[in-house]
Amino acid sequence: MPDTEVGPVRARGAGDLPVVAFWSDIGCPWASLALHTLYEAMERLAAPVLVDHRAFPLELINREPTPKTIVDVEVAAIAARVPGTGWRRWSAPEWTYPSTMLPAIEAVQAAKLPEVGGLAAAGQLDAALRRAFYRESRPVAVHSVILEVAESCDLLDTRALSAALARGLGREQVYAQLRVSLTPRIQGSPHLFTADGYVVHNPGVHSSWTDAPERGGFPLFERYDADWADALVRRLHDGT
Repeated sequence: MPDTEVGPVRARGAGDLPVVAFWSDIGCPWASLALHTLYEAMERLAAPVLVDHRAFPLELINREPTPKTIVDVEVAAIAARVPGTGWRRWSAPEWTYPSTMLPAIEAVQAAKLPEVGGLAAAGQLDAALRRAFYRESRPVAVHSVILEVAESCDLLDTRALSAALARGLGREQVYAQLRVSLTPRIQGSPHLFTADGYVVHNPGVHSSWTDAPERGGFPLFERYDADWADALVRRLHDGT
């Protein structure tokens, strides 16, 4: 069944691990920064959290591909302030740059299926796809590339994922989540929710634009308060 809830559905978790619902687009650099920060906090505190990925598909919301010119300047601004992301400028031929992120987003949703791997596997695949895009300049819109990336995910059954994608599984979830994304409850990518009422959009980021992106403006990434992730992980594990 497609996701219709805003917050995490605890039944999708593994064991007693806490869950955060993370609404985003894989092609959104700000969302990928938030995930990088959250995963670093989990590792530093030795406190794992499951990320329940929900689709905020920018190209469906905006009715156009996300412009490479905007992604490029956002990646540059973020990587300059947070070099630990390991991001690089797009280095592959321009014609291989993804014009859509929907196949990758659908694959993450399909990975939630029990026979593919479940919620933890979906989180692992999402992280691997973002790494392939932001660090390795791989065309993650291509089916074969998605499956190659999936091979690096030890929690995921790649053959089961391939079979699920061949049946179109994952797409229904994306469109169900799109309907929620178009409501005022979701402010943008990323937007985080937890079962105990924590809600935050684009956490820790203080930024503005010199002019509208479509007029050639540049993002001013003025400050990043990364301690939001430590506070969230402690809250989920300790209730503090």
